[in-house]
Amino acid sequence: MSRLFTPYKLRDLEFRNRVVVSPMCQYSSENGFATDWHLVHLGSRAVGGAGLVFTEAIAVEARGRISPQDLGIWSDGHLEMLARIAHFIEAQGARAGTQLAHAGRKASTQRPWEGDGKVLPQDGGWIPVAPSAVAFNESYPEPVELTVEEIRDIVSAFADAAVRSLNAGFTVVEIHGAHGYLMHQFLSPLANKRTDNYGGSFENRTRFAREVVEAVRKAWPESLPLFLRVSATDWVEGGWTLEETVELAKMLKPMGVDLIDTSTGALVPYAKIPVGPLYQVRFAEEVRRSAQIATGAVGMITTAQEAEGILANEQADMIFLAREELRSPYFPLHAAVELGDEPFMPIQYQRAKPRVHASR
Repeated sequence: MSRLFTPYKLRDLEFRNRVVVSPMCQYSSENGFATDWHLVHLGSRAVGGAGLVFTEAIAVEARGRISPQDLGIWSDGHLEMLARIAHFIEAQGARAGTQLAHAGRKASTQRPWEGDGKVLPQDGGWIPVAPSAVAFNESYPEPVELTVEEIRDIVSAFADAAVRSLNAGFTVVEIHGAHGYLMHQFLSPLANKRTDNYGGSFENRTRFAREVVEAVRKAWPESLPLFLRVSATDWVEGGWTLEETVELAKMLKPMGVDLIDTSTGALVPYAKIPVGPLYQVRFAEEVRRSAQIATGAVGMITTAQEAEGILANEQADMIFLAREELRSPYFPLHAAVELGDEPFMPIQYQRAKPRVHASR
């Protein structure tokens, strides 16, 4: 059996393989509610054979949405459809995950196919909040600096969202600390200009992350894994660095984080990122090696051979696929055949199961 399709266990939870459907915004909700689109979109990836299927970034409070059309989990009312989605995913043999998020200064913006920049309050938007009153760029809204009391409220909102995720039937929770959203804004000195206990030093800039992890881990069962997505570098001098990511991972591992989902960038619009195949894998490898923690690799991984190579070379423990899963919801089926493994197919599809010829 290939490494990609060898079952993998974190805490008491076993994944049937190492393929993860990465959180991908669909911008198709109203007031945070999931719809039939989300059920079919996420359910089809579970039917397609992935080991773990994540919802898109799901806002822990209304003002934490990227766009007015983002998913939310700030209310018990959001749970009915989310529970239906989680139940369907798990019934297909995959694990269902939520990515708990707060957009911070990158909130109240247009969904991609409707343009760029801010959505004004009179048009259904709101005034976003952030560690400091510094906008992402000139077309984004200027945020209001969070008070210490508001920071504590958001920490509690993450914990409440974890409880709701559990009640909905999800078995993995990931905290979104990457891509220029709120937690990343606290981490990076390019966005965090505070002079209190949440700004300045590395210890202070990581305080919000540590408080959120602590609160979520207390709310989330010990038997179930907790992931954290990070941007391992801002790709800008003076910003958040790989070395700081490693130190953060070392701090959070004993606090109960089980896997670092290792992405990069998106904090500032002027970063020059050398995008290309597997361009972020080296960051997952370094965090894994230096912090002695499981990592997920993500970013332009498009073939079974690439995914298998990452695992074989011990550069990461799980493979997060985004755009490739949009292009090919049955990627795990085809990858298993290519690697000479027995592909998963639902019983309803068994009559179309391909014949496997060992490739190794």
